[in-house]
Amino acid sequence: MIIFKVTEEMIRKRSEHNNLEIFTLEEVSLHQQDITHIELLDKMCRDLKILYLQSNLIGKIENVQRLKKLEYLNLALNNVKLIENLAGCESLNKLDLTVNFISELTCVESLKDNYNLRELFLTGNPCSRFEGYRQFVIATLPQLKTLDGQDVEISERIQAQQEMALGLRERIVELQTECAEQQAEDEDDEDDEEDEELLPGETEADKEKRYWEKKTAYTPKSRIATQAHLRKTHADKDNPEKDKKRKVTTRVFERGGRMLNINDGKYDFSVDDSTEPDKVILDLVLPRFMDLSLIDCDIQPTYVRVTAKEKVFQLVLQEEIQPDKSDAKRSKVTGHLVLTMPKVRPVLKMSSQRTAVAAAAAKSKRQADSTGQTPPQIQRLEVDTSKRVDIANIVSERQLANSNTSTKLTQRPARKPLLQDLTTRSGITEIEDDNTTMADHQDVSSKGDGRASGGSDDSDFEDDPDVPPLM
Repeated sequence: MIIFKVTEEMIRKRSEHNNLEIFTLEEVSLHQQDITHIELLDKMCRDLKILYLQSNLIGKIENVQRLKKLEYLNLALNNVKLIENLAGCESLNKLDLTVNFISELTCVESLKDNYNLRELFLTGNPCSRFEGYRQFVIATLPQLKTLDGQDVEISERIQAQQEMALGLRERIVELQTECAEQQAEDEDDEDDEEDEELLPGETEADKEKRYWEKKTAYTPKSRIATQAHLRKTHADKDNPEKDKKRKVTTRVFERGGRMLNINDGKYDFSVDDSTEPDKVILDLVLPRFMDLSLIDCDIQPTYVRVTAKEKVFQLVLQEEIQPDKSDAKRSKVTGHLVLTMPKVRPVLKMSSQRTAVAAAAAKSKRQADSTGQTPPQIQRLEVDTSKRVDIANIVSERQLANSNTSTKLTQRPARKPLLQDLTTRSGITEIEDDNTTMADHQDVSSKGDGRASGGSDDSDFEDDPDVPPLM
């Protein structure tokens, strides 16, 4: 059995309210520390008034008799078998010994000198089941005002004193002797060592369940063994190396070597390869408040594996991806884990217009198949190859077509807009009428421009010097 004693460090840690000064400490709480022995308190904390030692493994009341100012002592849920060594606690007003192993009820007689004792708790002890237990305690300790939370009435005290006179103490002695013998037998029947071996096909969880379902007698020895088991279990949980050895490996391959799709955590997920055809996007819905240190991501060319709090999610990919160019992002708001994985050989898909045309054609074909009619054919414009146009001879053909047309120009008033129009029409004629002789051109020019012939008989003609001559 491992022994845990009260130490100076333990006391100092619980003296924050007293500026870490333990010699003037008046109250200290040392509960749930697996303490088996009481020490140092009567030497270092002489001014203690309140002492909490509940939920420990203390088997004997000791080293507190010098605490003259102690008013309240709590030793509930311990392994105390006798009430002793409290006569020196002159100021003791309340004593709590709930759920211990006190079977010798006559030991309460040691509290007769504690004349300030007003409250006593013995509920949950073997002696509290004795017939006449309450009457014996009340008659033995006349200073008590409350026993197990119930006030002591005057009539009850008178009745208890009458029963004591009729041999109540002798009956109590007989009962406590039988109880002590029964306790000794229960302790002898207990196993000294805990079964540490796993049964065939048994896991750690099954072993833990088997331990707690095992029936044992409630004795100080079994209580110490239970506390040691809990301490070891907590130590194993705090040891990461132990956790690695104990971790059950999830099967990720078949016997033939083929990868398996696994979702131990039953997480929701979605795979998208249509939004970006050259990438595979995996959206895995993880718990929102799961710490990032509990998530491990492994991306391989043909599969992706995410381990979240020892739960394996594995997805086999349909196309090969590039792990070195992949990335993983996690949302701080929703907790989603998004993996973006570029493909090695992306598949090019049709554009939206071509897809719409193909969909329309497929729809019309389905309708035709359902009605038994011939689907309408798509009409396309066709070019007659026998009627080709020679672009280089377009001008010549036009000239040939207009060769029989005579060009006649009439003189018009010499207004500026008409002059410009005449110039333009003369240029077109020059290009289109290839059969016109040079004399005809000169005649046209002499008719259209009075300056070219040296004068004009038209009275409406005005010679504007700003107008350039016709070329």
